[in-house]
Amino acid sequence: MRRFLKTRPRQIWRSWYIFFFQIPWLAETIFCALDFYLGTRALLRSSRPGTFSAHDLAQYRTAWSQPRALASMINWYRAAGRYRTRFADKTVRVPTRILWGERDQFLMSEMARESLRYCMHGELCSFPDATHWLQHEEPAKVSELLVKFFLSGSPPSETT
Repeated sequence: MRRFLKTRPRQIWRSWYIFFFQIPWLAETIFCALDFYLGTRALLRSSRPGTFSAHDLAQYRTAWSQPRALASMINWYRAAGRYRTRFADKTVRVPTRILWGERDQFLMSEMARESLRYCMHGELCSFPDATHWLQHEEPAKVSELLVKFFLSGSPPSETT
């Protein structure tokens, strides 16, 4: 992600919210003051029509309204922007299946393909009509692909 933010202006534009989240308390205050309108709007505008029902959105608002829930969610983005991992070897050695919605408004599709470079045994399953909310838009297909993937592998050996 960091490299894409440095080299792809389009990804910077798509990731504007990460920079907004870096300001302590601001996002939480605005989200609450507007009765979680921004979160609801983000879900609706970045997903396929009909992905999130009124009931789903009410459930999200209930979750967001829990004490410290918003801060906990936003802190993930804050930490991702501030701390760099330093691994001598960035190779992912376990079998990896990446599921990706090609119409993701937040993350460029090239990021998924680039991630495969780090995987010894990686596979990309793209969904041309899905967005960032792939698991909500294609739940049966996502579940099928994950179950097949998990069942096809062997447990890691004790020495790895």
